[in-house]
Amino acid sequence: MKVLFYTKEFPPYVYGGAGVVVEYLAAELAKIMEIDVRCFGDQNENSDNLTVKGFSYDNPVFDQTNDKLKAVFNSLTTCIQMNADDVDADIVHCHTWYAQFAGIVAKLSYGVPLVITTHSLEPLRPWKREQLGRGYDTSSWVEKTAIEMADAIIAVSKETKEDVLKYFDVDKDKIKVIYNGINLEEYVVTQETSTLDRYGIDQLKPFVLFVGRITRQKGIIHLVNAIKYIDPETQIILCAGAPDTPEIAKEMEDSVKEVKKDRDNVIWIDEMLPKKEVIQLYSHADVFCCPSIYEPFGIINVEAMACETAVVASAVGGIKEVVVDGETGILISLDQQDSAPFEPIDPEKFSKDLAEGVNKLINNKELRDAMAKKGRKRVEDTFDWSAIAKQHKELYKSLKQ
Repeated sequence: MKVLFYTKEFPPYVYGGAGVVVEYLAAELAKIMEIDVRCFGDQNENSDNLTVKGFSYDNPVFDQTNDKLKAVFNSLTTCIQMNADDVDADIVHCHTWYAQFAGIVAKLSYGVPLVITTHSLEPLRPWKREQLGRGYDTSSWVEKTAIEMADAIIAVSKETKEDVLKYFDVDKDKIKVIYNGINLEEYVVTQETSTLDRYGIDQLKPFVLFVGRITRQKGIIHLVNAIKYIDPETQIILCAGAPDTPEIAKEMEDSVKEVKKDRDNVIWIDEMLPKKEVIQLYSHADVFCCPSIYEPFGIINVEAMACETAVVASAVGGIKEVVVDGETGILISLDQQDSAPFEPIDPEKFSKDLAEGVNKLINNKELRDAMAKKGRKRVEDTFDWSAIAKQHKELYKSLKQ
């Protein structure tokens, strides 16, 4: 069996959770079948069962195009290019709306069964209009068209399955819940501290860690607003880069600058670090905090748990299926607006509750350590890529028959 992946992100160009998932899923599936990856970039790899080819994303014809629309137009033209080479795969599998137009074209032009993984859903991310302008209407149309014409839809959590049924006209029997996974050999506790040393993190004092992109979805501003309520001796490490827009980058900069007026132990690492360095941060953090306001799965929580770090996270989406409240971490209730953009009704209360959860774990080493061990065990039992890859293979086989 041969499966063709269409994706925007693939190493070395990975900046979000979906890209991480595609990277590891492709590697794991390549152990048991032939995988062809077509992505945005200049990649060119051919090893064993894995072939990777990048396609140019920056088309000079759009140099004078409105910046917000440029990303959409470039994506659509790249998706056409990715279909220029003959498609001889048994299944086409698309990841994120950026690459879904390629899947639409492949199904129509080559007659290949189409699988869509719903890493996120555009109707639940209205803040994307800040980034894409009217292009958000295009991305929403692409996603809706791809999902509703797909032969199978993979929901990364049970709640995401419910969201698909709510917002799209699809047969529930076409949707299969398959969690994301993690490389259990790579994401393990390390004693290495070079990254901590480089950024001036005091290893004699506790620290709470955030890892993620600077976007409304990740709720990082709510964590920054929570800092004033976190115990003064606790360091705050914000490993946050790749802002969606200049506006949210400026908001983040101003918010961090404000909290730094009252405490000198807030460290902002304004870039997306390599995995080995992030694993160091996970391994030495006392608490990992995930304040997302929308999260279909939340791979970062799995990464933290794999590195034996207790988690404080918002009780939204797939996070509720990843973090076991009171056992592997603390879930913070998020009383959200009933309609988009789903921000908390009382942002100040949400920030205070985040801080309360962090403080509870920082001040209770016994509880923290117990959660760390249970978190690792849960990851081993539930989120092993090898088992998850086999679930994908079974789904592919069902479509080929």
